[in-house]
Amino acid sequence: MSQPIVTRFAPSPTGFMHIGSARTALYAYLWAQKCGGTFILRIEDTDKSREVPGSIEHIEETLGWLGLTYDFGPRTPGPWGSNIQSERLDTYRAAAEQLYKKGLAYPDPFTKEELDALRAQAEAEKRAFLVRDYRPETTAVWDGTRALRFKHTKLERSVWTDAVRGELSAGPEALDDFVILKADGYPTYNFAHIVDDAAMGVTHVVRGDEFIASTPNYLALYDALGIPRPVFVTVPPILKDDRTKKLGKRDGAKDILEYRKEGYLRDAMNNYLALLGWNPGTDQEVFTMEELVAQFEIDRIHVSGAAFNETKLQWINREHMLKLSPHLFWEHAEEFLTPETVTLLDAKNLWSQVVPLMRERASTFSDIGVLDREGEYRHYYEAPSPDPSKLCWKEESQVATKARLEAILGLLEGVSDPWTVDAVKAAVWDYAEKEGKGQVLWPMRVALSGKDKSPDPFVIAGIIGRDETLARIRAACSVL
Repeated sequence: MSQPIVTRFAPSPTGFMHIGSARTALYAYLWAQKCGGTFILRIEDTDKSREVPGSIEHIEETLGWLGLTYDFGPRTPGPWGSNIQSERLDTYRAAAEQLYKKGLAYPDPFTKEELDALRAQAEAEKRAFLVRDYRPETTAVWDGTRALRFKHTKLERSVWTDAVRGELSAGPEALDDFVILKADGYPTYNFAHIVDDAAMGVTHVVRGDEFIASTPNYLALYDALGIPRPVFVTVPPILKDDRTKKLGKRDGAKDILEYRKEGYLRDAMNNYLALLGWNPGTDQEVFTMEELVAQFEIDRIHVSGAAFNETKLQWINREHMLKLSPHLFWEHAEEFLTPETVTLLDAKNLWSQVVPLMRERASTFSDIGVLDREGEYRHYYEAPSPDPSKLCWKEESQVATKARLEAILGLLEGVSDPWTVDAVKAAVWDYAEKEGKGQVLWPMRVALSGKDKSPDPFVIAGIIGRDETLARIRAACSVL
């Protein structure tokens, strides 16, 4: 029987969830789901100087919005105990003591000032600075008050296989005696994540390419602790749209929850994140989460960087918006519309008829909110105040415009039930083609909406109904 698949997402609680972090979490989640395995959220909070209060809750909220449900997390300990590193200090100390007793770790003999001086000397002599070159010949007794450094005993070439990049290697110059346990009892990242991955049975480590350079040191630790190596899954960097460098905060990278505030759907965000470094091997671009799980394969993750393109994200979001049922679409839209619009469209039972019009012009739900604040939907529940200067088509006189509207009124009064968009159009269309579409449809549009830009006047008439349509045209005639 094959080993159960276990993946993890292990962010630091620094207050900002970059789009790259969200993609790492998604890939780890998809692979665990694909294989019927376990997905863990682990909080790596050993650098207390960088911790931002509320970050753990922020991380949980982000994964919750994306629908990346974890089996074990900050509030759900596993058989190994807590998933918050600051609550696992005894575990790291025990592993560090194991290495010390084997002669594979030694108390750090250097102060920060001494290390800075040695580094500066190496730079002046134009040679690489490696702490192991200054390792003391005699190891002092470790009493727990000093930092502990890992001791490399085999200076040889490191070779490993990455599930995305294939075979990788690095020479012995990549190996150095790094700190594994600080003087305050907290482990370094380089040590803690390896101890935790082993304790939690992690089989696949989904990570960014910035960790490749440190892998030789990690491999030495795996061997020293007698830990089997996991499968390394190195994802490509996310680049600026112009592909000149990695996307960062200064380049417009936003916290992932900002996209929720802007009216993006979580399925669309997951869809886009998945394609930002992964190829399904087909022409399909729009995926449900279920489809992503079914089709996701590690060997289809890209090696080269993926460029972030918000226009493509908007396109994918629009495609997902179009797939929503009218009721679900309205539920999302309500969050971005003004209370007045929501109340009155609900009260007049018009929301289901307005939803198709909302779909036409929006790529995000915040687009709908912007249109609403500009008065885009007001004319469906509130009659406009007729403006004579807007009612006339180009150079058409008010007298001629009034005659057009009176003719339209007469045609519409003859429409028998049911009153529909098609029935309204059928009643007016021949007259419009005879007299001129601009001369007829322009004043009709403005009379019904009060706006020179609005949906088809037949659509407006169909939504607001016979009585309201006739009343608005009469009101327009009265001001001409």
